[in-house]
Amino acid sequence: MPEAWLRGPIPGVAAPLMPVAHSLVDAGEEIGPAVAGLTRDQLWARPGGAASVGFHLRHIVGSLDRLLTYAQGEGLTDTQMAFLRSEGTPGEPPEGPETEAERLVADLHRAIDDALEVLRATPIDQLDEPRGVGRAQLPSTVRGLLFHAAEHTRRHAGQIIATAGIVRGMGLGED
Repeated sequence: MPEAWLRGPIPGVAAPLMPVAHSLVDAGEEIGPAVAGLTRDQLWARPGGAASVGFHLRHIVGSLDRLLTYAQGEGLTDTQMAFLRSEGTPGEPPEGPETEAERLVADLHRAIDDALEVLRATPIDQLDEPRGVGRAQLPSTVRGLLFHAAEHTRRHAGQIIATAGIVRGMGLGED
């Protein structure tokens, strides 16, 4: 199957935001197979001190949520700040048949779906409206935040793919 940008428009997403949507869809499609079957040890391994696959997965979820919150002109909640502080922490293994990797990928796909809904709801005439980022209210725009959400997700997707390959090659957590 061709990459998302070669499959045509994503329903409901305005043309100026289509590159953002395509990038997010591509990232989601690439990450799932890259982490499929990783054990808990592999998910949270930090080869050479690098950030773990689990961190990158959780960070994409949290950063998408935060960047979209700023794009909508809102401030972060205490819940979002708590999630930010916990992104590198494994937390409790899931109960039931779902593996931790499957749960983290499902969380990622929900975050991407939520981002696509934000893109669909974003009025094009608001793309260049100013938005403040963080406590310091650093200057950006709706367009800048949406673009950064996509490029930031892609950057971490690449790190997930590379780190997953490394931890598999190290034989961590294998029976």
